Amino acid sequence: MRDETPSRTQDNVSGGKNLGHAAKVSSLRPHPSSLFFFIPDFRALRHRNYRLFFIGQGISLIGTWMQNIAMGWLVYRLTHSEALLGVVAFAGQIPAFFLTPLAGVWLDRVNRRKVITATQILSLTQATALAILVLTNHVAVWQIIILSVCLGIANAFDMPGRQSFVSEMVPDKADLGNAIALNSMLFNGARLVGPAIAGIMIATVGEGLCFLFNALSYIPVIISLQMMRVPPAARKAPKAVWWREMHEAFRYVADYPRMRSLIILLALVSFLGTPYSVLLPVVAQDFLHGGPQTFGFLVSSVAVGALLGAFFMTSRKGLGGFDRLRTSGVMMVGGTLAVFAFSRWLPLSMFLLVGTGFGIMVQMASANTTLQTTVDESKRGRVMSFYVWASMGMMPLGNLMAGHLASWFSATAAFCTLGLATLACGIIFHRALSKTHAQKI
Repeated sequence: MRDETPSRTQDNVSGGKNLGHAAKVSSLRPHPSSLFFFIPDFRALRHRNYRLFFIGQGISLIGTWMQNIAMGWLVYRLTHSEALLGVVAFAGQIPAFFLTPLAGVWLDRVNRRKVITATQILSLTQATALAILVLTNHVAVWQIIILSVCLGIANAFDMPGRQSFVSEMVPDKADLGNAIALNSMLFNGARLVGPAIAGIMIATVGEGLCFLFNALSYIPVIISLQMMRVPPAARKAPKAVWWREMHEAFRYVADYPRMRSLIILLALVSFLGTPYSVLLPVVAQDFLHGGPQTFGFLVSSVAVGALLGAFFMTSRKGLGGFDRLRTSGVMMVGGTLAVFAFSRWLPLSMFLLVGTGFGIMVQMASANTTLQTTVDESKRGRVMSFYVWASMGMMPLGNLMAGHLASWFSATAAFCTLGLATLACGIIFHRALSKTHAQKI
């Protein structure tokens, strides 16, 4: 196993030379603006292509979160089954488990903007079909499962495509970390607004219009992609069949301990820590004795925490300290979920979910930035597909496990088990990091 860094990247991860202990300490120190107020920095928006993407994606993500909320509520309303909540979530995410690595190979060969445009059109079609079924009262759970699989297939190519496309929209590497944090801020801002709107709409007019709004929200993204002026990226002709290229990227990640541990921890958290969301309809209805508005409040609480985490990440001025941020974020996720398992008071539940959202945001954004600023461009699509596989591909297995744990025992037992397991992962990796403080990629 090679412990040396890639030739173009030194141990400060920023691509420059080793600046010494003083520089490292400085990079670990948060920017003064982030000590009390997480004031975001929007410098990546000076890039026209990224600015177009930011606007279009901001509208679309609100629709995406409205559909997510409406989907969970619709399934539970139709079935009152915790297990089926897990099955539907599993159906929507399992394609990423199998297809994302293949998508990464493809994305290193083709025009990424065209791939993203195609996936947005497919997602629009799926949301339209779902809206028609619900609005005409012909929806059934088996239809929801099939349409969830279709969306999952589109997302398996869309997610690594968007991740690897960021470097083409923001060619200045100094702004790349900021763009990644702004993406997270946008995603979680939509998670704050979307569920609140969805809760009101579900309570007043039903789930169907949430799906229809989501279908229409893809149009601004498609338009923004066509308005971009992206110079043709140099794509090397494939030298080997796809599975050999995938193996090459796998060895590239496996040979560098920091990348390897980053992907492993991300996969563990996705399996153990993030499936809590599939059980939130149960918490809203059975524990807190509320309705769709309560469900929306819970999801929005996660979004508030994640948005604060995104503000914190955008306010950072260096690329140091991300290893400890990751492990600290994981411990925060596990601890808050373990306590959340026993909460029966809405304000306390919302407060704990704010902490959960903050921890998830910090962990994922720091992992994404580390990869994006160190990966070789010729392998970017494949390596970012591993990131998506770890963050999204493991979630369906976790969702299935969480749903069945709640069905076999109780939702309380499921939340507590998942929370404590996540906390244990954070502690183990944090202790390992403390023993290898000078660890290189």
